[in-house]
Amino acid sequence: MKNLDILVTALCLLTAAHAQEEGFKSLFNGKDLAGWDGNPELWSVQDGCITGKTNGPDHLSYNQFLIWRGGVLKNFELRAKIKVTGNNTGIQYRSKELPENGRWSIGGYQCDVHPAAPNNAMMYEERGRGIIAQNGQGVVVDPSGVKWLASEQDPVQADVAEWHEYTVIAKGNHLVHKLDGKVTVDLLDFDEGKRSLEGLLAFQIHRGPAMTVQIKDVLLKELPEGGVIDFANHPVPSDAQIIEVKTPKAKGKKAK
Repeated sequence: MKNLDILVTALCLLTAAHAQEEGFKSLFNGKDLAGWDGNPELWSVQDGCITGKTNGPDHLSYNQFLIWRGGVLKNFELRAKIKVTGNNTGIQYRSKELPENGRWSIGGYQCDVHPAAPNNAMMYEERGRGIIAQNGQGVVVDPSGVKWLASEQDPVQADVAEWHEYTVIAKGNHLVHKLDGKVTVDLLDFDEGKRSLEGLLAFQIHRGPAMTVQIKDVLLKELPEGGVIDFANHPVPSDAQIIEVKTPKAKGKKAK
């Protein structure tokens, strides 16, 4: 155990040094959940990782979250290594607490961590607009809330039961998700009534089948404020398609 403690400490120091070089700070000390707030029945630190576990469909009546209490985030880049079995999880950001649903309930933008490739590292809005952009999609949400498929590529593949790095970059109303450094989602959100330009950071544990999620190397770089893109200066591409169904190849009428 002593050797294991030494190893964990050394790894934490290496991670912190790397983060500092790039302007990132570590949000997890590898020892305990200092700075984080969640249901202690679900969340702990095991093997030097943030660990969330449920034991079956009757364990939770709603999705719960481990919330970072270090402040409200606006523009930032976040990196975290995650693996999950039994269900799906996600990185919640620019989100808000919803106490009317229960303690540790969160709603807002989510970078999903999901075993189905189209849904892995997609943009999902928890307790909001649902799926906004899937893995492999570039999407524009216009001011009226219509979702336009502006670009498309093959989904980035990954086995979520193994460690992978998820990245979220939020600058104004431009949001990018990456999986192992490869872009999965590129979103411009012009819906002022529903988008969010600031909010909380959290990790999800999902109701339903028994699951285990582990998280490590949680690194944050806060970016300069501003950067909101005006729709008048960035119209929907003329060849974009309205996303009418929740598939990567949704078809619809052309943008004007």
